[in-house]
Amino acid sequence: MKGALSAGGTATNRAASDAPTLTSPLVSIVLGTYNRLELLIKTIDNVRTESRELNSELIVIDGGSTDGSIEWLSSQTDIVTIIQHNRGRDPESPGPRRSWGYFMNLGFKIAQGKYVLMVSDDCILLPGSLRRGTEQFERLSRKARIGGLAFYFRNWPDEENYYVQRTLGGKLMVNHGLFLRRALEDVGWAEEDYYKFYKADGDLCLKIWERGYKILEADSCYIEHYMDNGELVRVQNNRTQMEDAERYRSKWKYHTQVTRIKKNMGKVYCEFKDASQQAEHCFREYRNRTIKGQESTELTSDQAQEQKAACQESQSMEVTKTLDKSTQGDQS
Repeated sequence: MKGALSAGGTATNRAASDAPTLTSPLVSIVLGTYNRLELLIKTIDNVRTESRELNSELIVIDGGSTDGSIEWLSSQTDIVTIIQHNRGRDPESPGPRRSWGYFMNLGFKIAQGKYVLMVSDDCILLPGSLRRGTEQFERLSRKARIGGLAFYFRNWPDEENYYVQRTLGGKLMVNHGLFLRRALEDVGWAEEDYYKFYKADGDLCLKIWERGYKILEADSCYIEHYMDNGELVRVQNNRTQMEDAERYRSKWKYHTQVTRIKKNMGKVYCEFKDASQQAEHCFREYRNRTIKGQESTELTSDQAQEQKAACQESQSMEVTKTLDKSTQGDQS
């Protein structure tokens, strides 16, 4: 299926033969992206491979990329592409900045799958994870009301161990993994207006718990999330993150109190090592090249600063000489 949708959800190039059939996909893979073409291609290649055995669809929401991502996505015949120019290309009418929840809901709402896989544009699934996840969802749903399955993940290369996370109240949340689409609809989708970027995923999961669903760990389902140094610094020193976290705690006051008492929020690790080193093979060359580019940029910047300082010093010396000559002339 191929498509390019506007933010309003109107199809612009979907063929009549692509209309919904009696056989809906089992899983819809939904991810957002912005100006990360090289990583996006790695992620798309990976999810294509991992969903090959499944009846699936692939939905990408692009925030108005300028690095060729939109052109590349538009040429992919198996991707439904939604374009929402969040940064605004027209300086005279840029439009409002939209939240993470708004973007993800664009994909969630048009998804036709029974399950929705939520991943990022810098992630890869380890072999067999998606198939095992959907099989577990089907099996567990016969005995309980399951709203989501959290896949174990790690931030490569900074973290060695894989984990899922418990959010406020000790409730398991989905950072990356599967949702029951009906559960997303039951809770009114992700929050679009309350958070700017962070914590909307945790909020979505707490709404799912409140609705009577459970979120469980997905056994033997793993995701590698690429984390570069710049992203790590942004996360650690981000005012938006702190503001969204305060909103999150304020909204879910009871769960916040439970966590303060029981201290039951945090990472839940598993015993697993990826002997095949999928992340190393996928991301190492890109990381090395990125680091070299950053070092080159920093060196160029340092050289420019040195040249500027030398120029200023030279100008200062010239001014001093001129003043000295002027003073000597006055004295004579």
